[in-house]
Amino acid sequence: MIELPVVAPSATKHNKKPDWLRVKLPIGKEYAKVRSIVDEYKLHTICQSGNCPNMGECWGAGTATFMILGNVCTRSCTFCAVATGRPNEYDADEPRRVAEAIKLMGVKHAVITSVNRDELKDRGAEIWYQTVVQVKKESPTTTIETLIPDTKGNWDALYRMIEGGQEVVSHNMETVERLYRNVRPQAKYARSLEQTRRTKEFGKRTKTGIMLGLGETKEEVFKAMDDLVENGLDVLTLGQYLQPTKMHHEVIEWIHPDTFAMYKEEGLKRGIQYVESGALVRSSYHAERHI
Repeated sequence: MIELPVVAPSATKHNKKPDWLRVKLPIGKEYAKVRSIVDEYKLHTICQSGNCPNMGECWGAGTATFMILGNVCTRSCTFCAVATGRPNEYDADEPRRVAEAIKLMGVKHAVITSVNRDELKDRGAEIWYQTVVQVKKESPTTTIETLIPDTKGNWDALYRMIEGGQEVVSHNMETVERLYRNVRPQAKYARSLEQTRRTKEFGKRTKTGIMLGLGETKEEVFKAMDDLVENGLDVLTLGQYLQPTKMHHEVIEWIHPDTFAMYKEEGLKRGIQYVESGALVRSSYHAERHI
């Protein structure tokens, strides 16, 4: 194993974010254009709902990650800024509006995600399928990554979600196994691994994301990498966890850029094809490179 070259400052002792976490405010004509389209078509984006630090960069480049099936989640994960509660009925016309917006934006690679809809028998799978199909119909040359939720073992729903023609299927592990009870209380580590394995067996390029700074050890991160390789993972993203509000899980540690570089090297050594690792990396960051 590679020794950590730098000990990152403890977030509990140093509340101030380190310099490497500074980001520019979203500005510019392309950012304004994307925001206008999102508002006009009454769409949700995880960029806004998740307070993504890369929104300025991505929207400035004319890309965005669309969030379907509403903006209220049935889960209560302690890291997430998306609202939790009982969602309204989903909008059956949403696939068309998403497809039209993506066409209007002219994006070459689209990322689509959603909240968890555990109250729906099919977990929202049919809307997922129709969204991908209609995007492909309106923009045949656009490649698609779908960042799908945990289907709670409803494998028929999973297969419907991923059979629409998307090139990459992502499902985020979010953290290491030991921290699931606190970070993802309604999810199961083994079940998310199985979802990745079944997706790979279905013939899709697989991807996941893990947040660092929640209190995990480097050995636990390495174990998660090994588990993911064993279950057919192709692409891994690693980024710094940022606390959305004081009500959410605290940041235990600010991970140094050198440590992120070490994790990238370790992931590649373990057999993961592509590893995106850095403080500001999020699931959809540089997603066009992951095809």
